[in-house]
Amino acid sequence: MTSTAEEYDVIVLGAGPTGENVADRTVAAGLRTVIVEAELVGGECSYWACMPSKALLRPMAALDDARAVAGSREAVGDRRLDPAAVLARRNSFTSDWQDDGQVRWLRDTGIELVRGHGRLAGERTVTVEAEDGSERVLTARHAVAVCTGSRPLLPAHVPGLAEAHPWTNREATGSQTVPGRLAVVGGGVVGVEMAAAWRALGSEVVLLVRGDGLLPRMEPFAGELVADGLRAAGVDLRFGTEVTALERADGSGPVTLTLAARDGQGGGGTLTADEVLYATGRAPRTADIGLEQVGLKPGGWLEVDDSCTVLGVDDEWLYAAGDVNHRALLTHQGKYQARIAGAAIAARAQGRPLDTSRWGTHAASADLAGAPQVVFTQPEVAAVGLTRAAAEAAGLRVKAVDHEIGSVAGASLYGDDYRGRARVVFDLDREVIVGACLVGPGVAELLHSATIAVVGEVPIDRLWHAVPAYPTISEVWLRLLEDCRG
Repeated sequence: MTSTAEEYDVIVLGAGPTGENVADRTVAAGLRTVIVEAELVGGECSYWACMPSKALLRPMAALDDARAVAGSREAVGDRRLDPAAVLARRNSFTSDWQDDGQVRWLRDTGIELVRGHGRLAGERTVTVEAEDGSERVLTARHAVAVCTGSRPLLPAHVPGLAEAHPWTNREATGSQTVPGRLAVVGGGVVGVEMAAAWRALGSEVVLLVRGDGLLPRMEPFAGELVADGLRAAGVDLRFGTEVTALERADGSGPVTLTLAARDGQGGGGTLTADEVLYATGRAPRTADIGLEQVGLKPGGWLEVDDSCTVLGVDDEWLYAAGDVNHRALLTHQGKYQARIAGAAIAARAQGRPLDTSRWGTHAASADLAGAPQVVFTQPEVAAVGLTRAAAEAAGLRVKAVDHEIGSVAGASLYGDDYRGRARVVFDLDREVIVGACLVGPGVAELLHSATIAVVGEVPIDRLWHAVPAYPTISEVWLRLLEDCRG
């Protein structure tokens, strides 16, 4: 084994969107920066999550939108998606799982790349093991940023799980064939999106949920409307159902799932599927990155302050941004944190004090004010800030204001029988909106206005003068504000 030592200003572990953005900011500040990555440059989002999943979902939405309007409905008729064409388009979104374009971007930006598995080896020191077993030792003059993201979390004690070779998000977004029968375990975002996508491509889909509803972190009506949409598409939803064992006899044939009712709900028995997708949460990719070498417990989420500086490590040289710090497991929030962390690294390197006041240059305040999220099912769900339950649990005096989106004129442009609902959570004491949830076709494009209202803490009397264009579904804002004021 050979070993070389190299010095940089900044070392970034992980070349996903978060790591790329940290490096982009530090290079722009004149700091020599290297990214260490063992897999594809571009990370989970580019190849196994955001981009391929939305490429699978968009054709379904386009077809449903056409069927929602007289004229195009007749032109479409009972035609179904062309699976081969959808999967080919999905492949193009991932560049066929080749990262040449992302690597060119790094080079053109001035970011250096080291291929291999990086581990912390002490203060400001990282060792990188390449595929051929060779090792490089990298040292950082100023900072190391951990941007290694998260991985699927599988249940620890389900008999037969490992032998059944279940799908995770990677197989669900990357499969080159359409399974005849797909069992999906989990009622969160990945579960409902992939159930919708593969049903639209022709799979018989059963969605198994331990609880009594979908999307449990959002307003209850969001999960209810998504459940209605999935049932209308032909998905078999089973609530209060737990998988207690799996068996795939020859390692490649059908999977038999043993089911049990939970809390008096659902039903037991068995279920046979060609593939089973587990969408039951995420865990940090920190088990083998050398955290013990700097006094931290390996395998856990990294606790950070608002500048994304890791707590519990002296001298403020270790940072963690993106999923790995568990503040908001969303690509756009990871990129936001990366901009904050990059600015903090640059400021400290240049001897400048940090501005970590709320909304300061070096404070990721929006993580706490409200992280926006879209669920690309039919109907879409868009949410930001607090739910009513979360706001009340935080001790706020609020009221929830609801309105049917289908009642505004612009909704008729989306479909002849538009069904959707909007809610804002109104803080009665400060007279600002602290949360919003919108469900219905096209609501993703309403989310940024809601995010500005929530994160910007725009007073209701000021929002009243932001006039929505007619006829658009944005007019629902006028109705919501009327009820807040009244």
